[in-house]
Amino acid sequence: MSAYMIARVRVTDPQRYKAYVEASTPLAARFGGRFVARGGKVHTLEGPDEGRRLVVIEFPDAEKAKAWFASEEYQAARKLRLGAAEAEFLVVEGV
Repeated sequence: MSAYMIARVRVTDPQRYKAYVEASTPLAARFGGRFVARGGKVHTLEGPDEGRRLVVIEFPDAEKAKAWFASEEYQAARKLRLGAAEAEFLVVEGV
C-alpha cells in the first residue's frame, strides 16, 4: 500500500536550504519515492493560512518512507537543512 511522506517546512535560510534540496532530491528515488508536490502554491480553503513549504513524496509503502528518512545518505543531507529550516515530517498510509 502506498504511503506518503508529508513535510511542512519553514525555510529560514534559502541559500542553505537549496543545498539540502539538491542533496536530498535524488535519494528519494533510491527508495522508490516520487515527488507529488514540492513547494507549490498552497490554497487554504478552511482554517489558518499555511505559510510553510509543503512537500509530498509517494513511496511504495510506509517502511520504504521510514527507511529513506533513517538512511545514512538522507541523514547526511538532513544536516544541510538544520539551521536553514524548521521542518515536520509525517508518513501517512494510503487507502
